[in-house]
Amino acid sequence: MTEARDLVRSNAILLDVREEHEWNAGHAPEALHIPMSGLAERVDELPTEHTIICVCHVGMRSAAVAEALTRAGWDAINVTGGMEAWVAAGFPVVDSSGGPGLVY
Repeated sequence: MTEARDLVRSNAILLDVREEHEWNAGHAPEALHIPMSGLAERVDELPTEHTIICVCHVGMRSAAVAEALTRAGWDAINVTGGMEAWVAAGFPVVDSSGGPGLVY
């Protein structure tokens, strides 16, 4: 988990692929939100010159997204354990209004 956080701090993009209600409840402050269900329409928003760190709730959706992005030419990796692991590591989570967030 610390490796993912360090990569984000060194210019990687943290891509949260959860759905809107999950994002609104709690997400990493520095994350970019593109739900997995809308990724095909918005994939051009992802820079090709940065590593993409994919995250979801527990790591299953984001693993599929990381694999698809890698096949398409991005340098993409999955956050094993997802946002649950992010919270367990003590990293910040905010809700859609910037207040303390929850991951459920």
